Amino acid sequence: MQVVLFDGFELLDLCGPLEVFGLADRFETTLIGPEAGPVASSQGTKLLADRSYADAPPPDIVLVPGGPGTRSLVLDQAWLGWLADWAAPADLIAAVCTGSALLAAAGLLEGRRATSNRRAFAWVSRQGRQVTWLDQVRWVEDHGRWTSAGVSAGLDLSLALVRRLCGDVTAREVATRMEYDWRDAAAEQTVCRSDESR
Repeated sequence: MQVVLFDGFELLDLCGPLEVFGLADRFETTLIGPEAGPVASSQGTKLLADRSYADAPPPDIVLVPGGPGTRSLVLDQAWLGWLADWAAPADLIAAVCTGSALLAAAGLLEGRRATSNRRAFAWVSRQGRQVTWLDQVRWVEDHGRWTSAGVSAGLDLSLALVRRLCGDVTAREVATRMEYDWRDAAAEQTVCRSDESR
């Protein structure tokens, strides 16, 4: 799993999913940043990128957090071009919160359904050209693209992704170990299956 860092990312958007995937104990995570080394979150806490964007390995699963830093990145055509070229071959691409704005601006959500942070929804939903934005769901999965609402909803998305890749038992064991009250979006009929007829 490759996780994209950028200046001004939202800490829980990233660390919450990393906790889920770490407890599932079946994922190897690489943090990708502007350069290898510290990258500051919007809270000021810094995480260490393992590799730079230029040196990023081919991705299998991509995770993009949200945060205030997304506001400038949606205007950075060079960065969006890198994200589009690098992430497109991945088996799964996921975004938490306003990270979906970056996927949309990079053209990675075209023809798909997606969601995002409700407080930033008006802004996010202006990104992309042919994205069907859903504003009252916790998370959406559509043809290999996974997006969630704001911050804590990334935990629900991550558990759903673990369930898809590792099975329901593993996902529920992780939620129990975290003492997290998982809002199972599938039970609420808010998931768009990748094999659903369009």
